Amino acid sequence: MKKAGLAANDGQGDAADALEFEYELAEPPEKVWRALTVPELLAAWMMPNDISPEIGNRFAFAGPETPVECEILDAEPGKLLRYSWREQPGDAARQDPLDSTVTFTLARTVSGGTHLRIVHDGFARKAMPAVAMAGGGCRLSLDLRAIGKPIAANAPRLLRAA
Repeated sequence: MKKAGLAANDGQGDAADALEFEYELAEPPEKVWRALTVPELLAAWMMPNDISPEIGNRFAFAGPETPVECEILDAEPGKLLRYSWREQPGDAARQDPLDSTVTFTLARTVSGGTHLRIVHDGFARKAMPAVAMAGGGCRLSLDLRAIGKPIAANAPRLLRAA
C-alpha cells in the first residue's frame, strides 16, 4: 500500500512544501535500511553516491543533470535517516537550485515488514510543475526483477506511475 501527497508546513515566514510518501513493505526495517544506506544498493534505485550513514558525514549523488551534495543530519539504524539535499548546478545561468531535506522514517509492522515514510521538505514548491507533468507520483519496489540486475539485497527503486 502506498499513500502519497503534498503537505504545506509552516516555516519561518514562508511555507516549506514537502512531498510525502508512505509505503507498507514486506521486507524488515534492517533490509530497507541497507537499501537506503549502502552506496551500491542506494545507487540501484537512486543515483551513484558515496553515502556513509553517520551524523555529520557529507556525501554526494552524481545526478544526471547536476550533482547533489548532502550531509547526514540524523541517523538511527533501522529507524530514521535524514540528510540535507543541495543541488550544485555547474551552469551559472541556472537560478534557484534545490536546497532541501530528505527524511526516511522506518517502523516495523505487526507482520515484521516496514512502514516507510519519505518526506522531501522544500521540494514541492520548486518541482511541482515537473512532478505534475511526470504523472504526479512514483512507486517504490523492493522486487529484484524491477531493478534488472542482481545485488546483495533487494533495493527500492522509484518508478514513474503508469
